[in-house]
Amino acid sequence: QVQLVESGGGLVQPGGSLRLSCAASGNIFSINTMGWYRQAPGKQRELVATITSGGSTNYADSVKGRFTISRDNAKKSVYLQMNSLKPEDTAVYYCNAGVVPTDQLFDRPYWGQGTQVTVSS
Repeated sequence: QVQLVESGGGLVQPGGSLRLSCAASGNIFSINTMGWYRQAPGKQRELVATITSGGSTNYADSVKGRFTISRDNAKKSVYLQMNSLKPEDTAVYYCNAGVVPTDQLFDRPYWGQGTQVTVSS
């Protein structure tokens, strides 16, 4: 089994910072692209940022210049540094990873359970 476990969410004032972490565990052969998505109440889940195994990154326009995604391949982990947070960043943030399990040939998407980020004064 493969699991993704997120941590680091919470309540922060506008302009503040948070760092989200996500660690993958289980029967993992390799991990391809990892990323963060978010879902605000009444809205669809949307992409926040992704990072390939080689370190290439992609960001939603709404977070460019404020958020930074990174990963530690040895720790099977991905991180999201969020600065200059705005109330509209409030959402449940989900970790996603394309994982090749040890008993399979191709990767498939796995999701974490989500962590709440609330930006409010």
